[in-house]
Amino acid sequence: MTERLDAVVVGAGLAGLVAARRLHDRGRRVRVFEAADDVGGRVRTDVVDGFRLDRGFQTVCPAYPAFARECDLASLDLRPFPRGVGVLTNGRVEHLRPDLRSLGVLRSRVLSIMDTVLLASIAARDMVGSATGIAHRPDRSVLAELTDAGLSRRVIERVARPFLSAVLLDADLTSSANVAHLIWRSFLRGGAAVPAAGMAAIGRQLAASMPDLEVECGRAVVEVHPEGVRLHDGERVPARAVIVATDGTTAARLVPGVPEPTWRGVTTFYFAAAEPPRDDGLILLDADDPGTVRSTVVLSNVAPEYAPPGRALVAASILGAHEPTRDLIRRVRARLSAIYGTTTARWDMIRAYPIERALPAMPAPHATRRRVRFQPDLYVCGDHRDTSSIQGALVSGRRTANEVLTQSRTAAAVPA
Repeated sequence: MTERLDAVVVGAGLAGLVAARRLHDRGRRVRVFEAADDVGGRVRTDVVDGFRLDRGFQTVCPAYPAFARECDLASLDLRPFPRGVGVLTNGRVEHLRPDLRSLGVLRSRVLSIMDTVLLASIAARDMVGSATGIAHRPDRSVLAELTDAGLSRRVIERVARPFLSAVLLDADLTSSANVAHLIWRSFLRGGAAVPAAGMAAIGRQLAASMPDLEVECGRAVVEVHPEGVRLHDGERVPARAVIVATDGTTAARLVPGVPEPTWRGVTTFYFAAAEPPRDDGLILLDADDPGTVRSTVVLSNVAPEYAPPGRALVAASILGAHEPTRDLIRRVRARLSAIYGTTTARWDMIRAYPIERALPAMPAPHATRRRVRFQPDLYVCGDHRDTSSIQGALVSGRRTANEVLTQSRTAAAVPA
């Protein structure tokens, strides 16, 4: 009979890997099963003709507290984006830069004096306040928060909506204002970056930090219960605890009582150009026609490792998961021509990624800490149990492992 493990982790995304390592480091016997062919969950990178293509444009914020705690940032060789964003408004790209002398307010000719003062006040409150304090404020939608703060309609539509909708994948800004404040706070503190080897390097580093624990890829779990799991090939693996660390839809299917999240989708196009259309790696937002390209960036200017020598890699994302039809590709090319001020006719489209389940939606009010224990020895973790971000996934993995450890100590303390 198979020896009973201390824990089985279902899913080798960021949350599952952190949970497994936490238990492994505490001397627990753990096995990790992943249905896909590699670790990382939704944070994956493909290499195509020498280009590194993240599955959907993704970045990580070095100021995320859990990121610095769980990962070796030096080994990831992070490539930072220029601070701020560029917004195409009235046919001209305006660079909105964080100004730390005024506690993070974005300085630009786009903003009126009153909007500048209001943004400075919002930034100051977020920078000075604690993350816990922000998470426990009364919550409402992002749009309601911006409107009630007194920001002009112009700055909401030309600055705030393009930026926040690109981050939250939420065109209507119905997402949690508290979560938006937490993201804004981290963005002001640390900006955004990508690992030189692509976003997949994060999951691979977490897996490599457990050299004596094999993560078994290509092994789908089809049934879970408090006593163990059953794999697609019929193998049954007994365990004292089971952690389901899959995406929210799969978790809802495997574990009764777990609500399936509503998903935000995105489609990312990757183009190869002979020369970069800009000299920098500023993330650009299209406020003139936000219905097409929501964000774009010359990724190879940020991380030269993303493209082979003598070539440039341009990423462009639109909200929603869309089939890359000829008409859509034509419209994307047209908007990129307007944004970059150059022809895109000679750009080669390398690949398009329509991602239906890119981020779990976080409508207000959003609880940033949702329960992870669903039966005495059955747990669920992932960004859908915290916040829809890398920070949320990492926090959820550690939080769930700590709950398993607490419950095992409690059980051990109860007399037989």
